[in-house]
Amino acid sequence: MAPGAPSSSPSPILAALLFSLVLPPAQAIVVYTDKEVHGAVGSRVTLYCSFWSSEWVSDDISFTWRYQPEGGRDAISIFHYAKGQPYIDEVGTFKERIQWVGDPHWKDGSIVIHNLDYSDNGTFTCDVKNPPDIVGKTSQVTLYVFEKVPTRYGVVLGAVIGGVIGVVLLLLALFYLARYLPWRRGNCTRQAPADRGLMCDPPLQTPVLYAMLDHSRSTKATSEKKSKGLGESRKDKK
Repeated sequence: MAPGAPSSSPSPILAALLFSLVLPPAQAIVVYTDKEVHGAVGSRVTLYCSFWSSEWVSDDISFTWRYQPEGGRDAISIFHYAKGQPYIDEVGTFKERIQWVGDPHWKDGSIVIHNLDYSDNGTFTCDVKNPPDIVGKTSQVTLYVFEKVPTRYGVVLGAVIGGVIGVVLLLLALFYLARYLPWRRGNCTRQAPADRGLMCDPPLQTPVLYAMLDHSRSTKATSEKKSKGLGESRKDKK
C-alpha cells in the first residue's frame, strides 16, 4: 500500500473462513464486505469481498462489483471477474483506477481503487456466483473520501491505554529500585566476620572477578596453614 494510504483489515475474509468451519453446509451463498472504509484524496483503498459457499470453488466462479454514487439511485457495474479473467468496465470514472487483487481459491474477490476523489463517495456492492451455488444476498460497503483520514476512536483509545500502562510499569520499576538498592547497600555494610565465610559481593562483579577473589582467598588460607605448620615444627625442635 502506498505511503499515507489508509489501512483496512481483511476481516471479511477471516469471517468467511470461520463461517465455513463453524456452520453446517447451506444452499445459499453468503458474501462478506466491510460496512464502511475511509480513504484520503489521492490515496488508494482496498474493498475487501469474500464469501462462504457449500460448494467447492468452481471454475465458473464470478465476482461482480457495482457502484452507486452518494445520493444517486442507480447502481452501475464497474468490475467483473469470470472464467479466470478480470474485466474492468469501460464506462464510468473507475475504468483506469481499479486493480484486481482477489484470489478465488481463497474465496477472495477484493479490488483496489487508486487515486481517490471526493466524487468516489458512495456504496459498492459485491456479488458472488459459485455455480451451482448462485442463490444468496450481495454485500455492500460504503466508501467515505476525506481530505485527511480521521483518526479512529479505537486507535486513540488504544494509544491512551498503552501510555497509561507504560507509566504504571515505569513507576513500579522505580519503586522496586528505590526499595531494593538501599537494602542491598545496607546488607553490604553489615558484613559478618571473615572466618564465617560470609561476604557481601559487589553487585556488578563479573564471574572472572569472583574466580580471582576465590583463588586469592584459597592461596592466602594455604599460605597461613603452611606458616602455622612451620612455626609448630620449629617449637617441637626446640
